[in-house]
Amino acid sequence: MKLGHIMNQDLRSEVISHYFHLGINYKDIVYILDNIYGFKLSVRHLKRILRTMNLSRRRFSPLVDVVSFIQDQLSASGQLCGYRIMYARCQQSGVKARMEDVRLILRHLDPVGVASRRVRRLRRRSYYAKGPNFVWHVDGYDKLKPFGLCIHACVCGFSRKVIWIKVYNTNNNPKVIGGYFLEAVRTHRGCPRIVRADHGTENVHVRVYQQYLRRDNTDPQAGRCFIDGSSTSNQRIEVWWSFLRKECTQFWIETFKGLEENGDFRGDFLDKNLIQFCFMAIVQDDLDSVAAVWDNHCIRPSRNNIASGHPEQMYSAPALWETEDQLCVVSDEDVSTCLEEAVIRSTIPCDEDVYEICTKVMGRDNLQPATNAQEAADLYIHLRQEIYEVL
Repeated sequence: MKLGHIMNQDLRSEVISHYFHLGINYKDIVYILDNIYGFKLSVRHLKRILRTMNLSRRRFSPLVDVVSFIQDQLSASGQLCGYRIMYARCQQSGVKARMEDVRLILRHLDPVGVASRRVRRLRRRSYYAKGPNFVWHVDGYDKLKPFGLCIHACVCGFSRKVIWIKVYNTNNNPKVIGGYFLEAVRTHRGCPRIVRADHGTENVHVRVYQQYLRRDNTDPQAGRCFIDGSSTSNQRIEVWWSFLRKECTQFWIETFKGLEENGDFRGDFLDKNLIQFCFMAIVQDDLDSVAAVWDNHCIRPSRNNIASGHPEQMYSAPALWETEDQLCVVSDEDVSTCLEEAVIRSTIPCDEDVYEICTKVMGRDNLQPATNAQEAADLYIHLRQEIYEVL
């Protein structure tokens, strides 16, 4: 068997496994394999391949493993999740469970949370986008800003896929926001037809970059490729913030307020930088995890016929919704030119002097970076006490 044929089989198996674990139905997997990757299969052939890979939708994880996973999720931001999102988290983590089982387990383990979610309601307004990358909605999120953590995100208007979600020590520096935008453009090898943002100086570089990258385009949107307006009318990103608050950031708000109420956070320069040092990587991991769950959960149909489905699938296979990718291809040279004026987020999460002091204390006391919220809180309190004793 030729090496190239083996490599193609490996790629095919990897793609099939990826979309199988996203919960995509067999017919759509066959369509994606054919139209995106060039692998022509029948549904019957796909099922044979899945059997050889030992993948089955009817094979579920032991119930004790499902309960253990949900209990672990409820100890952190998962306590904010409804049963549909918890089911998506199970799928994302490789824990196979029935949605009804997840619902019943949650009702037993978290009856207070289930009762509180029942009374929530969300009114949706009409919205339309031609296809993936027609509109990117960008915005900053300030709920964790009092504690030194500034979140910024972008979502695709048609598919609702999260283009980026970042936490850093600022979401007001236009060069940093411009850096997020250019990194996404470079990753996707193109820019959207329209960028929708709020009024504010933090978006001026994104405006300039978008207009520069679209300067030679002649489509109807080229003349108005950047739109700004009020935050409340930026529908897609506001829906994402609502989801993020319920499924993730409320946990972190309560965590940091707990430190504040215990007298371990006063909101000054040092405290914010210590929060950034101890928590930023963990919060970023949590944001990435929630974004992955969002991208792979199923958006239910609405009364006004807005496209619905899995955001990742809607983004990567728009032909299933009788539309096409609206991405505007840009050259590497143009992106490189814009990057000369942008700032890429540093790997150092806080002030360099505070970072140096913290790493020295950790080295002296043989401490390791935190891997969860409790470890981060313990590390924060320890570093704070050690540094304040010296000051």
